[in-house]
Amino acid sequence: MFYYAIKVLLTAGFIVFIGEVIKRSHFLGALLVSLPLTSLLVMAWLYIESGDAQKVAILSHSVFWLVLPSLALFLLLPLLIKSGVGFWPSLLLAMFATTACYGVMLAVLKQAGIEV
Repeated sequence: MFYYAIKVLLTAGFIVFIGEVIKRSHFLGALLVSLPLTSLLVMAWLYIESGDAQKVAILSHSVFWLVLPSLALFLLLPLLIKSGVGFWPSLLLAMFATTACYGVMLAVLKQAGIEV
């Protein structure tokens, strides 16, 4: 139980820290958010728990392919907000579009014989 508490505290601490940085510097905050910190944390925890570098390699390969459709969110959200759509509707529309992009990407990857 102590191990899981440490994992939660460290992971949540990173998120809170980045949230505080964003309040002071949008650029530095965006830089930190754009880093694959979540992926790195998960990969580290996976390796610590399993000791299996192959599992980490498989995860990394899958993350690579699935990052691409996630970029739709970061393109659409500011465009929708700048066009006058409110924040919550913009976020919802960008999330739906991103979900659709994931579906398309998974279909393309399946067709190409790439497993994720």
